[in-house]
Amino acid sequence: MPYIHFTDEQKFRANSVDLVEFLYRQGEKLIPSGREKRLASDHSITVRGNEWFDHATEQGGHAISFVQQFYNLSYPEAVKKLLDGECGVNYTLADPEPADVPKEFSLPPASSTMRRMYAYLLQQRLIAWDVINAFAKKGLIYESCEKSKDQTKEYHNAVFVGFDEHGVARHAHKRGIYTQGKSFRGNVVGCDPRYSFHWTGSSNKLYVFEAPIDMMAFITLYPDDWQSNSYVALCGTAEHAMLWMLEQNPQLEKVILCLDHDAPGIEATGRLTDILHEHSYSMVAPLQSAHKDWDEDLKAQCRMAAQPAEEHPQAVVKGEICNRIGEKCTSIQADRVPRQILDLLRQYRSHLQGGRTEQAMDIMEQMSASALSVVLQECKQLGSLVAVDKAALLLQDQILPHQNRGAIHNRTDRIASEIQGVLSKAQATGVRSVDQKKDIARAWLNLAISCAKIPVKHAADQLVMDQKQQVERGQRM
Repeated sequence: MPYIHFTDEQKFRANSVDLVEFLYRQGEKLIPSGREKRLASDHSITVRGNEWFDHATEQGGHAISFVQQFYNLSYPEAVKKLLDGECGVNYTLADPEPADVPKEFSLPPASSTMRRMYAYLLQQRLIAWDVINAFAKKGLIYESCEKSKDQTKEYHNAVFVGFDEHGVARHAHKRGIYTQGKSFRGNVVGCDPRYSFHWTGSSNKLYVFEAPIDMMAFITLYPDDWQSNSYVALCGTAEHAMLWMLEQNPQLEKVILCLDHDAPGIEATGRLTDILHEHSYSMVAPLQSAHKDWDEDLKAQCRMAAQPAEEHPQAVVKGEICNRIGEKCTSIQADRVPRQILDLLRQYRSHLQGGRTEQAMDIMEQMSASALSVVLQECKQLGSLVAVDKAALLLQDQILPHQNRGAIHNRTDRIASEIQGVLSKAQATGVRSVDQKKDIARAWLNLAISCAKIPVKHAADQLVMDQKQQVERGQRM
C-alpha cells in the first residue's frame, strides 16, 4: 500500500468524529445504554461521542482505533474513512467530554396503573400472569409514566428494578411497551451495573440472562418450582451483576449461562465462562435457546413466528479450515519445520502488505499445519500416536470466538514472537526430559492454534460481509 501522509490537523479531526453519527450512517443499529449507545451487532461494545469501549476485552479508545478494529482497516484507511466517509460525508466532530460527574440514580416516576405493562408482557411477550405478579408484588417491575420536555406527551415503560443487599433500588432497566414501531430499551442514568434485575431463591442454582424479558420468558417456559432458584439479567453482557449475586449468596454453587443464541451471545458465554473459571465457581453446561432467545422460544411454543437462532460465523467456517489444515499437515516433514517456519512468516507478511489477502491466508494455514505436524511428531516420540483428524478436531475445539477478536493485520508481530519462543525451546541443546518434550509439544500446539485463528477470523468476517451484501441486494429488489 502506498504511503499516505495526513497532517496532525487531519488526524485530530478524524479522531474527533462522533462515532454515534458515524455508525448510524454506516447502517449500524445502536441500543441506548444509559449515557452511551451499545452496538446491536456486538453488545459488549459501547460508544459515546468519539470514544468507544469493548467491555469483553476491556479495551477502548477513540474514533480511529475503533474504525481500525471494527472494520479491519489499516491506520491510513481508517483516517480516510473517517475524514471522507464512503460518499464524501462530512461527519460532526464530537464535543470534548467534560469531566464525568456521576449522576444520582433515581427510579422513573410510576404510572397510576400497571395496565399497559401487564398487557404488553402478557399479550406481546407472552409472559405468564403468575410470573409477572410474583415480580410485581416484590416491586421488581412496574409501569413508569414520564413527561416529555415540553410536558405535552407521556411515555410509559416497563421498568425492571434491581435492589442492593440492603433493599435499596440501585438499578433500573426501561423497556418501551408500545406495540407500534421499535420499542425503546435502556438502563436509567446512574445505575450501578452490579445490581441489575434479579431474583434470589434458596437453591444452589443461578441462571444468567442478557435481558429481563429473556429471564421472565425462560421462567414461563420452565415454571416448575422456579421461585426456589436464583436468576439475574445482566442488562447487557457484563459480568458485574453475576459476580455480585455469587458473592452475596454463598449457597449458589452452580451457574447456568442462558445468553442469546447469536454471535454476541455466544461470545459473551465464552467470556463469562472464562471469568467464572478464574473465580473458581462451578458451572453447569450453558443452556442455549432453540431460537434467537428465550422469548423467541416462547413465541414458537405458542405457534407464533419466531426469529431463528444465529450461529457464530467462526463456528460455521472453522471446521472446514481446520480439516484443510489437517490435510496439509500430512504432506509436511516435521523435521524441516524449524528451518522453514520463518520463511513462511516472511511470505505471509509480503502477501498481507501487498493486499494479497487470500494468498496470505493460504500461507497462514500452511504455518498452522507445519506447527501441527511437529506436535504429532513430538506426541509420537512420547509414545502417544494422534491421528490427523483428531488433531484437526483438537485445533477446532481450541478456536473460541470470544478469544479470536480484533483485526488480523495487528497479529503478525504476536505470531513472530510465538515463533521465536517455540524455536528457542526446540533448538535448546542437551537431552530433554519428558516434561520438556511435553512443554515443546504444547508450545508448537499453541502456535498452530494462533495461526489457525487468523484464517478462521478472515473467513468469518468475509461470511458476515457476504450476508450483509445479500440482505442489501434483497432490499433493493
